[in-house]
Amino acid sequence: MFDKVLIANRGEIAVRIIRACREFGIKTVAVHSTADAEAMHARLADESVCIGPPAPRESYLNIPAIIAAGEITNANAIHPGYGFLSESADFATIVEEHGFIFIGPSPSHITLMGDKVRAKQTAAALGLPVVPGSAGALEDAGSFAEAADEIGYPVLIKAVAGGGGRGMQRVDRPDELAGAVAMARAEAEAAFASDALYLEKLVAAPRHIEVQVLADQHGNAVHLGERDCSLQRRHQKVLEEAPSPALDAHMREEIGSRVGAAMRELCYRGVGTLEFLYEDGAFYFMEMNTRIQVEHPVTEMVTGIDLVQEQLRVAAGQPLGFGQEDVRFTGHAIECRITAEDPETFRPSPGTVSGYHTPGGLGVRVDSALYDGYRIPPYYDSLISKVVAQAASREACVMRLRRALEEYVIQGVSTTIPLHLRLLASPAFAASDYDIHWFERFVAETGAEPGG
Repeated sequence: MFDKVLIANRGEIAVRIIRACREFGIKTVAVHSTADAEAMHARLADESVCIGPPAPRESYLNIPAIIAAGEITNANAIHPGYGFLSESADFATIVEEHGFIFIGPSPSHITLMGDKVRAKQTAAALGLPVVPGSAGALEDAGSFAEAADEIGYPVLIKAVAGGGGRGMQRVDRPDELAGAVAMARAEAEAAFASDALYLEKLVAAPRHIEVQVLADQHGNAVHLGERDCSLQRRHQKVLEEAPSPALDAHMREEIGSRVGAAMRELCYRGVGTLEFLYEDGAFYFMEMNTRIQVEHPVTEMVTGIDLVQEQLRVAAGQPLGFGQEDVRFTGHAIECRITAEDPETFRPSPGTVSGYHTPGGLGVRVDSALYDGYRIPPYYDSLISKVVAQAASREACVMRLRRALEEYVIQGVSTTIPLHLRLLASPAFAASDYDIHWFERFVAETGAEPGG
């Protein structure tokens, strides 16, 4: 196992990794921007190194500064967390070239799955179901029109290097196609420095189901069940739960087994998440995330498996200590992503936390880097906390989560806790009667302004 791990991230995920390392007796190094000098991760780690000013490109995306921090602190390995450089094959390669262990997949797998077209082609070759679409990136208007006519409208134009809904446009009629392609190219170029686009059939009202996988460097791979991430705003997840209320035991075993077999054939290593659209009993592969997910706690709560510690074990070359037959699922878990935003307009609400109290009790977990007096900076993602509840049934889990959110105190800034309480009280949510488009309609109907 490692002596010292540098964490190339911030916020709650950096704190989460520090805790996992500490339980293994591993020393930790936090990197931070000048804006995060008093952040929780910088205070909890054994050592901390300032790597630049507040702007992410000058700090958390500054690869030379991160490598230098690892060298001066004699770290053995680097954990990227999620976001920032976590799915950068260049970063993973540079980490390994400088003699560190990258706590994540191989650079080649990051590259493969980071290209949405190649990822889809690979998934199909591995026997996974995929959404009908173009065989690769499309260049001219004629190619888009021909592919759309063949697949049938409505279609989705998507960025090859895309994510988070950027570079994505829905097209319902042929006369909308040219304008949508131009808009998607501009968005993709601005977000990913690549304007490459491809086209897929639009699955009209699906659920968003993702399957958690874990694989070692010795050919072993297991799936850890699925998560339902259908509640989204602007393609960003709001609430996640495991298991999915939309699947029965047969469906769960079928898709899990296929994913596990695919990862063994791919010789994947580390944690990963394969994301699917699910509609009318059919799954359609969308993409694979080659990193730890924001919503990993719900899987941990129903399996009892510490995914970050498993990342550390796999990166250190150890084989998995269990097989698929050893994975047991217990009860139901739900995670609410709490952001520093106005719950009505969704405007960011940075500022100083003037009062802070976390909920507790059986089956309640809070992953956060907040503390009383902490100043939430305006430079980064607005996610400030994740509240997770686990109970024997979905109904009991919802009640426990509502109780926890009612106990949660975050003063001095606006948060989305009221929105989550409104969501949990919804009859449609209680009945699990929703798809990936439902939440935005719910927000509009209950008073918030989705364009705010």
